Amino acid sequence: MDDNNVDYVIVGGGSAGCVLAARLSEDPDVRVTLLEAGPPDTSVLIHCPAGLALLAKNGQANWAFQTVPQAGLNGRRGYQPRGKVLGGSSSVNAMIYARGHHADYDAWAAEGNAGWSWNEVLPYFRKAEHNERGGDAWHGTGGPLNVMDLRSPHRFGPIFVEAGKQAGYRENRDFNGAEQEGVGLYQVTHKNGERYSAAKAYLAPNRARTNLQVMTGAHATRILFEGKRAVGVEYRQGAETRVVRAKREVLLSAGALLSPQLLMLSGVGPAEHLREHGIPVLHDLPGVGRNLHDHVDVVQVVDAPHLQDLFGLSPRGIVNAIRAIFEWRKQRSGLLTTNFAEAGGFIKSDPSEPLPDLQLHFVIGKLVDHGRKTVFGHGYSCHVCLLRPRSRGSLTLASADPLAAPRIDPNFLGDPDDLRRLVRGFRVMREILAQPALAGHRGRELAASAQATSDEAIAEFIRNHADTIYHPVGTCRMGSGSLDVVDDQLRVHGIQGLRVVDASIMPSIVGGNTNAPVIMIAEKAADLVRAGASSSREAVHAPREAVAA
Repeated sequence: MDDNNVDYVIVGGGSAGCVLAARLSEDPDVRVTLLEAGPPDTSVLIHCPAGLALLAKNGQANWAFQTVPQAGLNGRRGYQPRGKVLGGSSSVNAMIYARGHHADYDAWAAEGNAGWSWNEVLPYFRKAEHNERGGDAWHGTGGPLNVMDLRSPHRFGPIFVEAGKQAGYRENRDFNGAEQEGVGLYQVTHKNGERYSAAKAYLAPNRARTNLQVMTGAHATRILFEGKRAVGVEYRQGAETRVVRAKREVLLSAGALLSPQLLMLSGVGPAEHLREHGIPVLHDLPGVGRNLHDHVDVVQVVDAPHLQDLFGLSPRGIVNAIRAIFEWRKQRSGLLTTNFAEAGGFIKSDPSEPLPDLQLHFVIGKLVDHGRKTVFGHGYSCHVCLLRPRSRGSLTLASADPLAAPRIDPNFLGDPDDLRRLVRGFRVMREILAQPALAGHRGRELAASAQATSDEAIAEFIRNHADTIYHPVGTCRMGSGSLDVVDDQLRVHGIQGLRVVDASIMPSIVGGNTNAPVIMIAEKAADLVRAGASSSREAVHAPREAVAA
């Protein structure tokens, strides 16, 4: 396609970008270019669900960012993996389909963001979804994104659910239905034993469209403006610097860590910060990069060397893995269809809480250092994460080099309330893991956490071992306040022809995994973009008298 004859340029081929590219190119008269910095999603590690164990450890398909040293984590740097591949983080995540709590979206609307209440976003969740259980008031069928129960669930997921019931929590068979609270098995974004990323769901079926151009290895370096109107994007592909121009809009979907970076590199952001890096200020927008927050998380690991059907590195584990490889290649079933975090729950740190404020992810393997360290033997693990942290951090520029990583400061545990809740959450998690259903399997909590029995000791364990569970949001916050970046149509304040569509626009994080909400945001954004284009055409073709009126 002619780079000077494109209607929409989308920056970022992750979950939101894939949705936008597919939906906007449904109109054959609209020409769309999608820029993705990473490669195509061809690796078998992406398509085999269990491949995520390796993707999390290496730089393949992964930006592999780090935070600045975190005071709340005793000076440790946190790890920030984000997808650098078609499909973005939906190509490297744990594939859990969770929407958050209904009240999360009502809170967005209550802050003045019209159109974002639960009842208004539910149709977009349903539109996106094809749930293999079937459709109902909560779930859709026929949508691009396949959602299903695990094809070959491990026997230990139901054991965890039973332990949760023994601890007094109700079983919940649908965390995305009428009620979120309880313990149960997660549904996943799989199809036929493979990962079903946003790239598979939205891009793959539509790549033959002549009005859709998907460019990989294309790293956006700045947004181009005429006055205060976005008119295109400069990007690097290989050794070349190129430009693609947008006749209608530029849609920024690079994620909560890279969308604000690109805005600032382009002269839109806190004026003083931009001047520090020698960047000419196009528009002083102080909120760009503010409001960074994330689900902080800590893991309890249980050693159980005799449970050799669990994932683990041992002679028996290697034999199991080899057999599983052949089974997956022939039948797309078996052990390698796992997402590891097969079971979990949404629970309260205290019965007085109005909403579940904790999420559990039960993992069928020993997850030391959030899976980044290779350990021998077999066992199981459980995450507990804080769903609505009060701590807020920032995303700023480390330099004016567009290829340099940004400076990421989530300010984990900066608010004392976050640590108090996580201490309570750790106790709740430990209580569930101590129930007969699991205790009967004779596992032993690793010494690092087992020695933490007082609140003070648990707090110190958390400071020494907590990290993100990979849900950064909020850096281009939606709203009408002085530190908000986009309006409720996702248009950047003070700028024309530019919207942000990704997790960065969330005013506050949702109580659950963030991939399904990002897909919902992009589904809704596609309608907003089309409605804006339609109203613009009507204004252009309206009689002069009507325009004057």
